[in-house]
Amino acid sequence: MPVEIKICGLMTPEAVDVALDAGADLVGFVFFPPSPRHLGFEAARALGARVRGRARKVALSVDADDDFLAATIDALKPDMLQLHGRETPERVVVVRTRFGLPVIKALPIETRSDLSPIRLHADVADRLLFDARPPRGATRPGGLGKSFDWSLLAGVNPSVPYMLSGGLDVSNVAEALRITRAPAVDVSSGVERAPGVKDPDKIRAFVRAVREATGDGVRKVASGA
Repeated sequence: MPVEIKICGLMTPEAVDVALDAGADLVGFVFFPPSPRHLGFEAARALGARVRGRARKVALSVDADDDFLAATIDALKPDMLQLHGRETPERVVVVRTRFGLPVIKALPIETRSDLSPIRLHADVADRLLFDARPPRGATRPGGLGKSFDWSLLAGVNPSVPYMLSGGLDVSNVAEALRITRAPAVDVSSGVERAPGVKDPDKIRAFVRAVREATGDGVRKVASGA
């Protein structure tokens, strides 16, 4: 199957349109106030309607309570929820059960010991997302533009559905896929010109690089690519 591509942290109609036209399979929207990509509910409602079923919408939150998740779902009407904090397997079960939506659980990876939670989360989440562990003292989760040692994933059970994230961009995604054979990739800062500001050319180039690296063929992209 073709490698799936998720463009995350979209904030404007223009960025959404470029991601869709480039051929993104999933589009991600961040609901976490400390993030420069945080989206308000009214903006989310407008952007979510703009997707019109052309890709799956993912709502990213960090250790959110049920009320916040309910408000997020009401605004975006997402197809999937992404839990990017310290949510336990038990919390994943609660979220999936209450809201009836597939859940992507992000796990930070830096050393081999960070692979140990995979088994527990793989039993309850619909997908895992492997991201770089944030630097010490960081106020936000995620790789923050930093990658991790992709060879650590060599022993991961291939039956575990996962997405590769953390520091990916057009210059390294082909190598990342060669090493990991990941079934899906997720990018945010790697297609930006500034935090939260997506670069249309970088989005198009990233999608093209993935398709070329995996032999999936280059999907039609917007003119000017």
